[in-house]
Amino acid sequence: MTRTRIHNLSISLDGFATGEGQSLDAPMGHAGQRLHEWMMATRFGAPILGRQGGTAGVDDAFAQQHEPGIGAEIMGAGKFGPPGWQDDADWKGWWGPNPPFHTPAFVLTHHPRPSIEMEGGTTFHFLDAAPAEALHAARAAAEGQDVRIGGGPTVVRDFLAAGLVDHMHVVQVPIVLGRGVRVWDGLEALETNYEIDAVSAPSGVTHLTFDRSTS
Repeated sequence: MTRTRIHNLSISLDGFATGEGQSLDAPMGHAGQRLHEWMMATRFGAPILGRQGGTAGVDDAFAQQHEPGIGAEIMGAGKFGPPGWQDDADWKGWWGPNPPFHTPAFVLTHHPRPSIEMEGGTTFHFLDAAPAEALHAARAAAEGQDVRIGGGPTVVRDFLAAGLVDHMHVVQVPIVLGRGVRVWDGLEALETNYEIDAVSAPSGVTHLTFDRSTS
């Protein structure tokens, strides 16, 4: 059965998954790359920055689970572009002509536009839809594979609140951001619906996995 998964969602100690002040020059706002330094140091993350090598320990083992078995992605408007991208007819995302998804990718926005077919198998579809409706479309496009909820934090929170997430990997990074967009607001007692495991890594981050409880 198709599962709904979240991977490599990095949050600060105070629960923020992105900083304040997102812009074209600051995709993560004032947080910069601090939330993702653990991942960029791994074999999985180094190529994202055009680097070779990278570490092969616990962090890499978790990061690598981001890709296998994914047939479609759902993301929010803030992951696709900076504030105001909807007014730029030429904007095609942060990632250049060959985005890293290589699957259908559904962008949730109140300003839908025609789909954009990119290199490497990525096609962006733009939906003004509630989580359940968007997931129905993504599952159809995934052709039996899993659907990844790619963020940002508002979209993750909405899908968790709707009870639509089967597996989630959260990385708690030992920094305090103080402002931005939090993940956990309004999700009191979320833990009662999941079996949770925690693994600490030498890098200082803690990997938390949430798997929907079957009991």
